Amino acid sequence: MTPREREIILNGISGSPGICIGKAYLVDREGVDVIEKYYISEDKVKSEISRFKNAAKKAKNELSQVIEGLPEDLKQHSYILETHMLLHKDKMLYGKAIEIIESEKVNAEWALKEATSRAKAMFANISDPYLRSRSADVEHVSDCIMRNLVGVQDFNISNIDKRVILVAHNLSPAETSQIQLERIKGFITNRGGKASHTSIIARTLEIPAVLGLENATEVIKNDDIIIVDGNRGMVIVDPDEETLFRYENLSKKYEADKADAVRTSDQPAESSDGFLMGIMGNIEQPEEIVTVRDHGGDGIGLFRTEFLYLNRPQYPDEEELFEQYKEVVELITPKPVTIRTLDINGDKEISAVPTPDEANPALGLRAIRFCLKKPDIFKTQLRAILRAAAHGYIRLLLPMISGCEEIHRTIELLDEAAEELERENHAYNREIEIGAMIEVPSSALIADALAELVDFFSIGTNDLVQYTLAIDRVNRHVAYLYNPLHPAVIRLLKMVADTAHRKNVKVYMCGEMAAEIINLPVLMGLGFEELSMAPQSIPMIKNMIRKIDAAGARDFVKKICNQKSAVDTMQFIEDTYGNLLTETA
Repeated sequence: MTPREREIILNGISGSPGICIGKAYLVDREGVDVIEKYYISEDKVKSEISRFKNAAKKAKNELSQVIEGLPEDLKQHSYILETHMLLHKDKMLYGKAIEIIESEKVNAEWALKEATSRAKAMFANISDPYLRSRSADVEHVSDCIMRNLVGVQDFNISNIDKRVILVAHNLSPAETSQIQLERIKGFITNRGGKASHTSIIARTLEIPAVLGLENATEVIKNDDIIIVDGNRGMVIVDPDEETLFRYENLSKKYEADKADAVRTSDQPAESSDGFLMGIMGNIEQPEEIVTVRDHGGDGIGLFRTEFLYLNRPQYPDEEELFEQYKEVVELITPKPVTIRTLDINGDKEISAVPTPDEANPALGLRAIRFCLKKPDIFKTQLRAILRAAAHGYIRLLLPMISGCEEIHRTIELLDEAAEELERENHAYNREIEIGAMIEVPSSALIADALAELVDFFSIGTNDLVQYTLAIDRVNRHVAYLYNPLHPAVIRLLKMVADTAHRKNVKVYMCGEMAAEIINLPVLMGLGFEELSMAPQSIPMIKNMIRKIDAAGARDFVKKICNQKSAVDTMQFIEDTYGNLLTETA
């Protein structure tokens, strides 16, 4: 039996939830992957640089037209494409390509390829998965310039005139933003990940997307019938009648459940026996607050502050930081805003300030370690946060805490910042809640000591799972081992939650584990008071919480800690809550 005589299942990464069924439409581009290197004479260097600059300018103009034509529901994400605009003139890509042309006397295509490879390698060493995925933005901008250099016509998604599912090697945020919902049911790609900007736009459009399939464009042909299961990160090619029938029903049910969840998203997330949870949104930009509010978010559980520090010649000053933080606070007041202090690697500090290479940046100078190593930079951010706290409810979250000393030193800097602001007659609020991010095993193991110093814990499961299991989840050779329901992770979570309750410290979660419905019985049973996630996940999570009995979940967790593997844990959840999960998934 040949593979095409039966359905084929491809497993990838859920980029955006939902289910769609339809004909495949391969986004075919002329290839620019094979770049030849050739040397140029000294007298040709200036003209080669000019050729590169013209290609970059044309690519930038094309992007500018896309930004101007953004539909209303995507304008909140215009900052993503504006970031790409900045990359067109960025030192690490644009500047480096010109430098390579000058120094190595090579053609512009090869210089751009080399500059892109170096920039992507730098991002690959960043531990934070969200920041690491920004390497895709560099690649998308490079591709646009490259197509103009070699004279390849770009494919225009907005020209598609039939109802299809896109199948592509990769899609940039600019291309994704041109999707017309009346024609495109969903999309799948070989490349990409959950934290990519393409994925963020897909979730805003609320169309199913599965990314990171590796070989979808090789397996799937034009007009093949495919099922995109964005809930499970799965694609089914040439489904049989039974599978089609089952997924048609699942799709109808999902859409009905989603509509019901959205209708009630502004209502509290209160369990069937009265346990109230805060369901918050994760954001990077003030513009995203609209999405959090529209999806019923109870506040901001994680405000990433790295955006203003990346790809620029100098650090942002206090006024720039203050204005951004103040805008976020005022947009969502009186609900809380949890500001995570700078969580960045030393090697991705500021492009104009060189730092020594680190053999393993994930275990090196990053997050709170970097901030305490650079107290002037850190205090500038703390001053801005204290000033913004005079305008609303701010909570301060410290990333990658591994010991008490880091919190002691941060409190000293906070006190110094407050004293300075007092002398300068600035309005500020020193009485803000301080939280420790629990994302390395050492902080979980000394949670009792940390609880004496902070007001809340916020568990960053992305790193906690990675460090606990010693697994790089973007390494395709071991990523299958990454599972937040591993017994070791569950036991660490229980240890932290039990300590928090005993010490009267609040316990929250802001990692991706919080947004997965299958994990809710565990998190409710552990007594988490607040979960934070991508805004689009909020309605369904709230809806599921209302169906679970919190007291029953607490009894359930006592038993789940005895499971021997992640598979056993998942099976136990299915056996106990399978009916509810099926109703909501």
